Amino acid sequence: MIVNLNDGNRTIRSTVIGTLLPGFPGTSVPEWLIRELRDGLAGVCLFGSNIESAAQIRELTSAIRGANPAAVITLDEEGGDVTRLYYDAGSPHPGNAVLGRLDDLAATYASAAAIGHDLRRAGCNLDLAPSADINSNPNNPVIGVRSFGDDASLVANHSAAWVQGLQSTGVAACLKHFPGHGDTAQDSHLTLPTVDAPLDVLLERELAPFRAAIAAGAATIMTSHILVPALDAHNPATFSRAILQDLLREELGFTGVIVTDALDMHGASGSIGIPAAAVRALAAGSDLLCLGSDTSEDEYNRVVAQISAAVQTGELRIDRLEDAQRRTASLFDRLPRAVQSADKPSNPPAQPLADAATVAGTFQLNSRARKWLANSTQPFQLYQLSSPANMAVGHVPWGPASLDSTPDASTMVHTIQGPGQELASIPAGARVALVGRNLHLNEPGMELISELRQQDIDIMVIEMGWPSADSTVADACTFGASQLISTALVGLLMGGLPQGAA
Repeated sequence: MIVNLNDGNRTIRSTVIGTLLPGFPGTSVPEWLIRELRDGLAGVCLFGSNIESAAQIRELTSAIRGANPAAVITLDEEGGDVTRLYYDAGSPHPGNAVLGRLDDLAATYASAAAIGHDLRRAGCNLDLAPSADINSNPNNPVIGVRSFGDDASLVANHSAAWVQGLQSTGVAACLKHFPGHGDTAQDSHLTLPTVDAPLDVLLERELAPFRAAIAAGAATIMTSHILVPALDAHNPATFSRAILQDLLREELGFTGVIVTDALDMHGASGSIGIPAAAVRALAAGSDLLCLGSDTSEDEYNRVVAQISAAVQTGELRIDRLEDAQRRTASLFDRLPRAVQSADKPSNPPAQPLADAATVAGTFQLNSRARKWLANSTQPFQLYQLSSPANMAVGHVPWGPASLDSTPDASTMVHTIQGPGQELASIPAGARVALVGRNLHLNEPGMELISELRQQDIDIMVIEMGWPSADSTVADACTFGASQLISTALVGLLMGGLPQGAA
């Protein structure tokens, strides 16, 4: 079938760009992107590199909205380790894993509502959150503390509460990463992971949070670049009609907007390129395509050209493209109330938010940690072990080293960049707190811990990511490293906050 690309005043191109969500480099909107927004581009996805300050992001989003008042302006603001609004300092919110351990649905609702107000003030109207993945594999390198937990029922309940809290502020939520990225030890930013669970497990475990969030009114759901053989043995979820249409649309009854995870990730475009990935995603049932960060004008135009050519040749049905554009254009009609101007934020949430004492009470401590903390009046040395940046998290400050100061100025945070030469001069009998993140996934870090355990020092090892299945790796776990959690950890070490759970 050959389609005429000039259909009166409405071209295929205008329909194509109504499904696209590019990023861009820098802290101001490029002129080419302003032109595309004026022509009907669906919206823009912001990343940490686009944001410098609260005033700057308001100026940036005002420019986007000035070019297209209906534009989708989105980012990943999960409220824990993954933050964009607080990319320079870390999030003041607890994050999903801590909320799951607290297991107070009102607190989860309130935390999401507070994030919604943050986004409204910034001028954003879609949040690519929450993660509804069940972190059933403790070696997962990309989900971890972004998950509410490893129990399907708990994750389902908190996913629904988070959606309701966020959308109560007029900001749309996006459940991710469908059909579930938790049971994998690989990162789809870098490769194509496989979730090899049997169908009955997927139906009862992975899909439970998505069912709950759909029932709660989630406006959008994000696809994952993973292979799930029990659902489709040949196509990643983002490119699978069986997963997006047969399962998500027909079986689960989702009628909202299907958003792709970033198409510049290796799991989507590593072998075929972003333009071809865009065509495949639309054909499978996706509606709004996140192209990724630092999209250039040339790359954007190649995506538009390839989608248009696919329509012309019949590779992509025109009615499928029009359906995607129509769903995207009506995204905000699904919210409990219409999205209001960011200049008129609604009332703050009524429930109190989690504070440092509440967060510290969720920390997991073993007997060694409790014994170490019992001597809180004794001086100690605090070390933080650097770890490779998770690509979803980016280069966000974390841990005690991210704080301006500790309550006791004599307790400095020593950051360990290498294998630990800084620890060689620790005298016998000294008290040491060693902080790390995803320690069991960091071989040099594990070797360092093993060496320190053999020395005559009183050491407590603290995990600020998801704990290892091996309970001997760390003595304490905070289940996150946001600014709020880091503050709670320092308060605990100084003896000023209550100890957590066993």
